[in-house]
Amino acid sequence: MFLIRNIVEDDLDEVLELSHLMQFINIPRDQKLLLSMISRSLESFKNPNANKDDNLFIFVCEDTESGKVVGVSLIHGKHGTEEEPHFYLKVNQEHKYSKSLNTGFIHGTLKFGYTSEGYTEIGGLVLDPGYRGHPFKLGKALSFSRFLFIGLNQDLFTETIHVELMPPFDNKGNSPLWEAIGRKFLNMDYHEADLLSRKNKEFILSLFPKDTIYEALLPVNARDAIGKVGEHTLPVKRMLESIGFYYAEEVDPFDGGPHYRANVKDISLINEISKLELIEDKDGGEQPFIISVPHEKYAFYAPLIKGKANDGKLLTKKKFIKTLDHRSSIGFKY
Repeated sequence: MFLIRNIVEDDLDEVLELSHLMQFINIPRDQKLLLSMISRSLESFKNPNANKDDNLFIFVCEDTESGKVVGVSLIHGKHGTEEEPHFYLKVNQEHKYSKSLNTGFIHGTLKFGYTSEGYTEIGGLVLDPGYRGHPFKLGKALSFSRFLFIGLNQDLFTETIHVELMPPFDNKGNSPLWEAIGRKFLNMDYHEADLLSRKNKEFILSLFPKDTIYEALLPVNARDAIGKVGEHTLPVKRMLESIGFYYAEEVDPFDGGPHYRANVKDISLINEISKLELIEDKDGGEQPFIISVPHEKYAFYAPLIKGKANDGKLLTKKKFIKTLDHRSSIGFKY
């Protein structure tokens, strides 16, 4: 059996191991930083702060048979404040036309911007490669569990949900857009700047170019990275679009990764959340469901089960029923 639950301190070593699989700044490859984040997450689940930007909710996927944590994802209550603005490059077009030459051009442009009126951000989705392609669609479940939590606790989050997707990197792990712009103005390595931006964003505001950047002046590989996603991120992009997310016509100023957003009221999964009574049924069903149930140890505890919904009831096989101490749940199929 698999379940999604809130992270606890005992998960530290396994999540640290997962952090080495992806280049995510919000799942750092640093034991001390991760432990601090786990403590912050535990406090957020237990006693969320009225300042949404102080809240961090980290989820893990557990294989209950082995007791192993095989995936992680998170929600940041609010990204973009007066102290730490949300930075972006606005993607636009500029039309140029010469009457005397009877010639015109449409130029792609980038323009640096920022806002202190930010959004709830989802991110940090990492799944152990050995569990990809599982019948329970564990990566999808890890992602969708966050929307179940948001739907059940909408007062903790902003009306808009934001996500920054990973762009393509070169075969050395470098960002083509960073090499074309960021390195020239900030004089540091991409990963160094990304890590520094976690603690200090002043240097971005002070050093990054503020004037219009014409894409035609950038190298081809940098232009091709703007607003694109990497091969492993493409399924995530499609999944987000399928539930109501849209491209916000802006990208990360460091690597050109696209920003996607959706209003909570427009996210189909949240609108599909319903109360379900678990009913033992010998035939059960094969549609995967994620359900939130009470648990004495965990603030969020969501088993993954297979079944079929029928008029407020979730018909499922005995092997799933016997792992739970109750019959009432809230969730959706995925």
